[in-house]
Amino acid sequence: MPSLSVDQRARLTAVIGASPVIRRVADAFEAAGHDLHLVGGPVRDALMGRGVHDLDFTTDARPDAIESVLRGLTKSTWDMGREFGTIGATVRVGGAEDTVEVTTFRADSYDPASRKPTVEFGDSLVDDLVRRDFTVNAMALSVVSGAFADPHGGLADLEARVLRTPSTPEVSFSDDPLRMMRAARFASQLGFEPAPEVVEAMTDMAERIDIISAERVRDELSRLLLADAPRAGLDLLVRTGLADRVVPELSALVREVDEHGRHKDIYQHTLTVLEQSIGLERERGHAPDLVGRLAAVFHDVGKPRTKKFEGGGKVSFHHHDVVGAKMTKRRLTALRFSTDEVKAVAKLVELHLRFHGYADADWTDSAVRRYVRDAGSELERLHILTRADCTTRNQRKAHRLRTAYEQLEWRIDALAEQEELDAMRPDLDGTQIMEALGIGPGPAVGRAYKFLLEKRIDDGPLGEEKAREALLAWWDQEEN
Repeated sequence: MPSLSVDQRARLTAVIGASPVIRRVADAFEAAGHDLHLVGGPVRDALMGRGVHDLDFTTDARPDAIESVLRGLTKSTWDMGREFGTIGATVRVGGAEDTVEVTTFRADSYDPASRKPTVEFGDSLVDDLVRRDFTVNAMALSVVSGAFADPHGGLADLEARVLRTPSTPEVSFSDDPLRMMRAARFASQLGFEPAPEVVEAMTDMAERIDIISAERVRDELSRLLLADAPRAGLDLLVRTGLADRVVPELSALVREVDEHGRHKDIYQHTLTVLEQSIGLERERGHAPDLVGRLAAVFHDVGKPRTKKFEGGGKVSFHHHDVVGAKMTKRRLTALRFSTDEVKAVAKLVELHLRFHGYADADWTDSAVRRYVRDAGSELERLHILTRADCTTRNQRKAHRLRTAYEQLEWRIDALAEQEELDAMRPDLDGTQIMEALGIGPGPAVGRAYKFLLEKRIDDGPLGEEKAREALLAWWDQEEN
């Protein structure tokens, strides 16, 4: 078993030395006769030279003793995780402040039909580490003595960039099925390769994920998608059958491989669109965007349901944008994404083909305005998705599509500057409409507002006087 190198030891020491709060807490636990260990992800990330953010600690002290030690340092403690052995506190030392969460050694047991463990506290760090998800997360560093613990070969797996479980994968995934999705996330986030026995267990036990709450699955899927390279993790979910249980719409794309070459590989195209979307996020200075990445994953999910063989051996997917938007809304709602997220992703899926009308014809200014109005607050995301959706190897076609979309964005910017396109509203508001027509609130006001909005889109800003004239002429026709 490899031992810590000088550089690795220095990285771990630096994590402890970076926070005076850690030193103060460690001294308090030592004075109370307890050890305190930095454990899991923070140890792994420090050894990899990655930034360490959340600090997780484990100790032989029971929850009451943990709380007593922490209360000697601060009054700001909380015990919402007490049943799981976790006590938290906000500790200040001079001008430094850190949030600390400390958990008693665990030796949990699980009911195979339950989503939650039967919590049992343990007395051994080794027993605590064996219940961790992967060996690379089953290493600990005592912040009291500086001793490094690696009973399951995590350091060797870290150097080999391999994901293994401390116990057998079958036991680990039976204990907490969400660990199977976490393996996919780490494949993307860390660039690690799951060991063959891990992949085999994920495949054999995929249906076990069904007992996990939609919220936990959603959160793990979101973390995977927000990784720098989510393709590997998504592909692992598909290969093991987990995607069939979590995002079956993605798995369905794999089955659309066309052995006759009459259309492109939709599944591989989808993963490429996701990668290109991420590249455009970075180019345009955006932070990782969950909504945009979900839209990339779901943009073509309507194709399997709309596939039709046409004359001459061609294949069509008419209205897959509309069908896909409905499928997207159902899936994301089932996964408990927020209402705003569901609406935004579904809108992007529904609109992702709209641009092709521009590439094939000369849009009028009113058509450009409609494009902007329909996209609304999702316009920038739609720009990214539409650009990323070009995966053709035909360089001439790719150049034509890129050029056409650049021209569209230029026209949108020019019109926005000229007409304040971002504030796409009629020239008269509801109160002014009622005053002009001499009516009170009711459906007629909504119809009049819609008429003026369409007029605004078709003709650009009219000004209040011309808008009132147009409204009165329209109203006269409505009345007669």
